[in-house]
Amino acid sequence: MEAWIGSSWPVFVGLTVILVGGASALAGRAVARNWKPASHVALAALGLALADRFLVYALFDGELLYLPGFLISWAVQTAIGLLAWHVTRVEVMVRQYPWLYRRTSPFTYEPLEPEDRGATR
Repeated sequence: MEAWIGSSWPVFVGLTVILVGGASALAGRAVARNWKPASHVALAALGLALADRFLVYALFDGELLYLPGFLISWAVQTAIGLLAWHVTRVEVMVRQYPWLYRRTSPFTYEPLEPEDRGATR
């Protein structure tokens, strides 16, 4: 498996998942808070995956231009960023429109019924 990721497992977990993944989560939150579409998260993850490959190369003597390692890093960064984007989008929708939506879980919200909104018929 180390041949696929282009580095050792401790480097992959520590650098790609924890350090750069944290930056991806922050990028996903920022994109969601600015009401941008989820496709912007993939673009941010692209830059972070490039930075991750450079750090693996510079700090841990990995290969810089290693396509499988880059694609796996990009997939991990995109997944973490999209997860953060979705959780933040639910949080923003429920906070911005409390008379319209109710949070049902960290990942979902539902519309309130008309009687819950205080509307009269």
